[in-house]
Formats: sequence, C-alpha cells, structure tokens
Amino acid sequence: MRVIPLLGVGPRNNLNRAICDLIASSKIQLTICTPYFNLPVAVTREINRALKRGVQVDIIIGDKTANDFFIDPDEPFKVISALPYLYEISLRRFAHKHQKAIAQHRLNVHLWKHGDNTFHLKGIWVDQRYTLLTGNNLNPRAFNLDLENALLIDDPKGQWSEPREAEIAHLMRNTQRVNQYDELDTLANYPEGVRKFLKRVSRVRVERLLYRIL
Repeated sequence: MRVIPLLGVGPRNNLNRAICDLIASSKIQLTICTPYFNLPVAVTREINRALKRGVQVDIIIGDKTANDFFIDPDEPFKVISALPYLYEISLRRFAHKHQKAIAQHRLNVHLWKHGDNTFHLKGIWVDQRYTLLTGNNLNPRAFNLDLENALLIDDPKGQWSEPREAEIAHLMRNTQRVNQYDELDTLANYPEGVRKFLKRVSRVRVERLLYRIL
C-alpha cells in the first residue's frame, strides 16, 4: 500500500490531472463525494466516459438543506441563499441527461441529509483500490484558483478495504437515492425570494454564475 501526497494550484496542476486520471482509470466502481454539485467540465467529461465504459458511478452529495449556504426560507432573502438551489438546478440537469443510467442503477445519486447538520465531505474511491482524501470541492474554483492538497491511497492488495467499505456504508446511512430526475425540486417549488432572483437571470447567466462561485 502506498500513500502519495498531492498538491496543486491553478489550471492543469498535478492534483487536477490526478483527479481526472483517477476517474478515467475506473473499471468497475466509482464513488464521488462533493458538497456542491458544480463539477468542472473535465470531471463531468470523465464521469460521462466512465458511464459509457459500464462503470457503476455513485455520487454522494448533500441535500440542498444540508448545504452550508442554505438559509431557512422564513429568514430574509440573501443572494448567497440562492446557491443551494443553483446547485440543485445543476444536479437536476445532470440527472435528466442520465436518467436511463439512473433507471438501470449504473448511476446512483445519493442525497445526504441528517437533521440540521451540513454536508461538506469530499473524496473519490475507485475500484476497491484507490482512495483520494482531499479538501478539493471538485468545483471550478478548486480547479482554477485555490491551493488544494490530497492524499492518494493506492491499496492493490486490499489491506485497507474493510475500514474503507465501513466508511462508505456509514455515509450512505443518511442518504436517499434519486430514482427519477423529477424528484428534485424545480423553480416553482423554491421560496419566493429565490424564485424572484433566479427569474431575473437567464440560464446562460446562471451557468456563468455557477462556474465562478464556490
């Protein structure tokens, strides 16, 4: 078993390449945890390719109410409180595009929710061999601006398989699988302040916002 430290800042850094290469190496199983569903284009591309290769992909993400930007709808509206809904819009589009894979259980989207706790876990597990422990949010900001680090655990003999599987099972305990993309809320279901804000921005501007924010 090897533990490999990784460090990266700015586009096309070593950590970014390692993340994409890790996803590209998956043959059977890929599990990804991210607090914000705002994946860089390169990561989305590799996930799409993994699905085409027949890899089972599990994505664990916090429910919008478990997002650390979530503000109770009864509280006064703030622009920052629209972020969890923007992430949900992005997730809904992704799930819609991959509904066939979801129906076939080749893609499993798990929404994490546990009381009033927030979800801020990040990590990647590949084929019962590789584990990436990182603070990287797997979003455009992390890939382009932030200084990020990680530990890549290469476990070809399965020495760490038991605690690894126990950790994933523990995470899944508080999740609910998305079976249909339309189980996710739409603009009509959002609080009034969020609806008004999102109606003022076009789809293109929403996508630009998502690509520039946390």
